[in-house]
Amino acid sequence: MIDHTGDLGMEVPGDSREKVLARAAEALFDLLAERDRIQETETRTVRAEGEDAADLLVNFLRECLYLFSGKGFLVRSASVRPLEGMSVEAELRGEPFDPGRHRIRAEIKAVTWHRASLERVARGPGGDRWEGRVIFDV
Repeated sequence: MIDHTGDLGMEVPGDSREKVLARAAEALFDLLAERDRIQETETRTVRAEGEDAADLLVNFLRECLYLFSGKGFLVRSASVRPLEGMSVEAELRGEPFDPGRHRIRAEIKAVTWHRASLERVARGPGGDRWEGRVIFDV
C-alpha cells in the first residue's frame, strides 16, 4: 500500500510484466471487495493498449475497474497472455456482484496516471523482477 492523501495507491511486484498486470488486477479487486468470497463461475476477457508500459498498466486497470463499475462483475483471479508490444489480453475469472454475499470495501472512482509505472527493477540469474505502481482516485 502507498500512502497518498485523498487517494489509494499500490505497488505490485512480479517476475514478468504479465505477472505484475495479473496481480494488479487481483489487487484492485481485493481493494474493492472481499476477494475470498468471490467464486470463479464466469470468465471475462479484457484487452488494453498503451503508449508505454505505465500507460498500458493504467489502461488495463481502467478496463478491469469498468467490469465492476459498468458491468457489476467482481474478479477473483486473473491470467495475462504474453505481451506483444504495448497490448495486453487477460482472462478474468469471477462472478456478478451480489449485495447479499459480497461486501464492498472501498469505492474506487478512477485509475490515475499520477506516479504510474511498470518497469523492470532488477535482472538476475534467477530471473527478472518487475514492479507496477498506480494511484486510484477514491
